[in-house]
Amino acid sequence: MRVWSDAQEYYVATCRVFRAFPFDLKRVASQQIASTDSVHRNIAEGYCRRSRREYLNFLNYALGSVGESVSGLHAYRSAEQISEADFERLNAMAYKLENGLLRLVESLEQKRAHGDWEDQLIIKESNLAYIVTSEPDACNIPQFPNSPTPQR
Repeated sequence: MRVWSDAQEYYVATCRVFRAFPFDLKRVASQQIASTDSVHRNIAEGYCRRSRREYLNFLNYALGSVGESVSGLHAYRSAEQISEADFERLNAMAYKLENGLLRLVESLEQKRAHGDWEDQLIIKESNLAYIVTSEPDACNIPQFPNSPTPQR
């Protein structure tokens, strides 16, 4: 997912800038890093929830974290704690990320409005990918109630 990848890139870039902060500003740096870390984590947590409603909720948390981090960037630039170049780069990344999140949220909300909303996320891959083997030529397939028996 592109927006999740963008969120991770934003986190990495933020770490590079803020880990160099002096000791007396470590708490401030830690807060900025934590707010960007929260973005990709909320995207992932929402996606892994069992419903699209929860996914949408966590995407909105991610948007809030982007807003928190951008507010910090403006404050740190005003206090001359980060360079103009670092501010511009991180702000541009945050802008791209925020717009990607907004488009994703809008897309999910449109699905809900048009009745294309499936509340339960569905796994669309075969369980065969999770076969455990104990010997090179043997195939030990766990059997679960109500699961189809794979064909060999």
